[in-house]
Amino acid sequence: MKKIFLLVLFAVFHFSAFSQGSIIKYLSGTDKDHTKQWDFYCTGGMNSGKWTEIAVPSNWELQGFGTYNYGHDKIKGNEQGMYKYEFFADSWKGKRVFIVFEGSMTDTKVMINGKQAGPVHQGSFYRFKYDITNLIKFNDKNLLEVTVDKTSANSSVNDAERRNSDFWVFGGIFRPVYLEIVPETFIDRVAIDAKADGVFHMDVYAQHLKGDETVEAQIQKTSGENVGKAFLVNADSAKAFVELKSHVEGPVLWNAESPNLYQVLVSIKNKQRVIHQVIQKFGFRTVELRAHDGFYVNGSKVIMKGSNRHSFWPESGRTLSHAINLMDVRLMKQMNMNAVRMSHYPPDADFLDVCDSLGLYVLDELTGWQAKYDTVVGHKLVKEMVVRDVNHPSIVFWDNGNEGGWNTGLDNDYDLYDPQKRIVLHPWADFNGADNHHYPDYNYLLKTVATGKDVFFPTEFMHGLYDGGAGAGLDDFWNELLKYPHSAGGFIWAFLDEAVIRTDKNDIYDTDGNHAPDGILGPHREKEASFYAIKEIWSPVYIDPQPIEKTFNGDVPVENRYAFTNLDKCMFKWQLVKFPSPQNKSIKATVTANGSPSPLELAPGDKGTLKLNLPVAWAKNDALYLTAYGPDKKEMYTWSWAIKSPVAIVVPPVSPAKQKIISNEIGNDLEVKCDGIDYYFDKTTGYIEKVVKPSGTISLSDGPVLAGVEVELKQFKYQAIKGQYVVQADYQGVGSLHVKWVFESGHPVKLAYQYVQKGDVDFMGITFNYPEEKITGMKWLGRGPYRVWKNRLKGQRFGVWQKDYNNSITGETWGYPEFKGYHAEVNWVVIENKESPFTVYTADKNMYLQMLHPAREKDALENNNVEPAFPGGSIGFLNAISPMGTKFHAANAMGPQGQKNHSGGEVSGTLWFDFRH
Repeated sequence: MKKIFLLVLFAVFHFSAFSQGSIIKYLSGTDKDHTKQWDFYCTGGMNSGKWTEIAVPSNWELQGFGTYNYGHDKIKGNEQGMYKYEFFADSWKGKRVFIVFEGSMTDTKVMINGKQAGPVHQGSFYRFKYDITNLIKFNDKNLLEVTVDKTSANSSVNDAERRNSDFWVFGGIFRPVYLEIVPETFIDRVAIDAKADGVFHMDVYAQHLKGDETVEAQIQKTSGENVGKAFLVNADSAKAFVELKSHVEGPVLWNAESPNLYQVLVSIKNKQRVIHQVIQKFGFRTVELRAHDGFYVNGSKVIMKGSNRHSFWPESGRTLSHAINLMDVRLMKQMNMNAVRMSHYPPDADFLDVCDSLGLYVLDELTGWQAKYDTVVGHKLVKEMVVRDVNHPSIVFWDNGNEGGWNTGLDNDYDLYDPQKRIVLHPWADFNGADNHHYPDYNYLLKTVATGKDVFFPTEFMHGLYDGGAGAGLDDFWNELLKYPHSAGGFIWAFLDEAVIRTDKNDIYDTDGNHAPDGILGPHREKEASFYAIKEIWSPVYIDPQPIEKTFNGDVPVENRYAFTNLDKCMFKWQLVKFPSPQNKSIKATVTANGSPSPLELAPGDKGTLKLNLPVAWAKNDALYLTAYGPDKKEMYTWSWAIKSPVAIVVPPVSPAKQKIISNEIGNDLEVKCDGIDYYFDKTTGYIEKVVKPSGTISLSDGPVLAGVEVELKQFKYQAIKGQYVVQADYQGVGSLHVKWVFESGHPVKLAYQYVQKGDVDFMGITFNYPEEKITGMKWLGRGPYRVWKNRLKGQRFGVWQKDYNNSITGETWGYPEFKGYHAEVNWVVIENKESPFTVYTADKNMYLQMLHPAREKDALENNNVEPAFPGGSIGFLNAISPMGTKFHAANAMGPQGQKNHSGGEVSGTLWFDFRH
């Protein structure tokens, strides 16, 4: 059954389903999970100098051989892998036999029974094949020998793919190897141009024609049902290809929102029989880059929302599987992306098939990162890339290298093999009417919006180093980009952290320092916070949620940011919920009411109002959730609103008064006894020192401190007032802080404070200290479960959350969500610890919780763009927090939300501390 499945998989996801005397015989496995063992000898590095076995396909480093190299390495010498595999060839009388390599790194010499199959192939990411009909022994065993040089004999290949590349460079036969057995007269390939108006054009490249054949085509639905009549031409052996043309009335079009596919059955016939047939999938669609206008698909303007994707898996390098390709495209679609750029090489063909079937616009790229292939080898590799990929409707542009790695002598090659004449881009440059400037800052964007003429879509932007970039700064950037009349979107760098498992270092994850931890996702596709920010910002149903006021009537402003889909094809559901208290072990909200508003007739690009029709008593609930579902019934995004103020959601609990409050002065300490709990203050600083319960000590100390501001204690006083005990402290300096602790039996301890801070500051609020080593977790009501930055507030849901302590470093260690950092719209928090849990409530909206200090990345950059400022204390209650930058830009260069916080007046706040658990 497995062999049957793999044969069908090849038929569906590669070029054709052979039905007339043709065979596909795999010599290797088909992917990283289905391999075959070949004899192997590595000449250098790990496990070298001996014959053993290796899984094929694979990168040999991940199998424990050779040497790991990142592209910036200066590779010395040439590491070789020598392969042997014995296979049996059936009779295959009258057939031609090809051996096909889907990808091999990098120079590859192929021998069959001691004879070389053809010229050494140079270039790592391209399909190549040899006709070995005259080299094999039929009805007998045959010996395949392959020598793979990790370093190419062609210096330009090394420069383009290895020495100058900013990605891992591996060795080995990393994609499948198989025999393709075809009739003597056969269809080698087809190249299709199927326009949105139904005009169909196909170039059919047939080999060894006798002159009495016809080439016939029948367009079909993917179910096999014929569409229209078959059409044919007489074969002409004197021509390189024959052209077939037809027209389909009212075809169902392909676009990323509705990826409708057809197939064409192509046959070579003579008077007696069908000689050969292939089936090729395709889509009817027209792609245009309109000068000084935008990117159009089927006559509709499209904004590309994409990321750059490496073909990568930690345990297998560039050797992937259908499951990984499917997972990656689904994750992109979950983020509301509609586009992906191949970085920086063609992917395996299966990934493009998934893009075709699920719907993504693809930029397919020739390798070359700040260095280019020479013209001789470049001509061959452009042909190999385009010939393999030309029929994918998902591919909308060809990239001729990247960031200076383009050989302009190859620009015209793409049209030779592509009847669609797709636009060729130079990523990083202004070329062919496209401004693909990399890593523009906000000022560049403002200038482009004001004066730009070319179609603008950066093929790399928002560089996501560690937790910086990607979603951080995207909200400002995207809103401004959409104002540009010639915008076509952009591609975030990058989709995933390229962290390889080092078999030579006890299987540690290695990102080559700060070169490769750039992802929105971790190496095993762990979701970082930016995943959810992007999901909200790029939602095609766009809602910018504003706080719910008393005048709210259930009407929600909505914008349709689809290019093709009317919102009546989408579905909405709302929920009203109430949250459990901090004392409740469950964190699950109770749904008190739910409903579905009527479908909203809203055309692409239009704005309107979604009427939720909430029940009369909606305001008695704690929060409102609204979920949008796309035409595929999958969640697009869920927006959430707090309905009540923090103190109205959960009132700090009151218990019967126990006894009179007592105070004592012990040296420099003030002790306040309330409800059997002792609170200690340092009279020289005014700070709380600790809290002592009969069960033990709670090590809360050193606060409240005015975060980031130098002040001195000017007055500290304490007294009993009408059944309460009040402790007050006043601080003056660069700013001012007034603190008032109120103790009342049966109540949590109340802390009221006012402060004044002036100027532009990183953060604002008060902090305390609590030993990190004693914290075990936290539970809170607020936005979660991920941390936020000032310029990455979107993507988090209002609710009750719990997470255990971790010391995860985004892009370096992969335990998500991270524990440390800023958390938004906190109403209350339970600090879970080894001493005794305690709860802090706030009366203030939009309070941020600072939980400890994120650990510093071991390979952080010197410019600290991705290390936001934090207050000195370990636990803070803040009114403003710091933003996050990108690898190449400080936060303040990426938009208004990236600026420091301006403070000019008095800020007041109220907290309740409950130690009575």
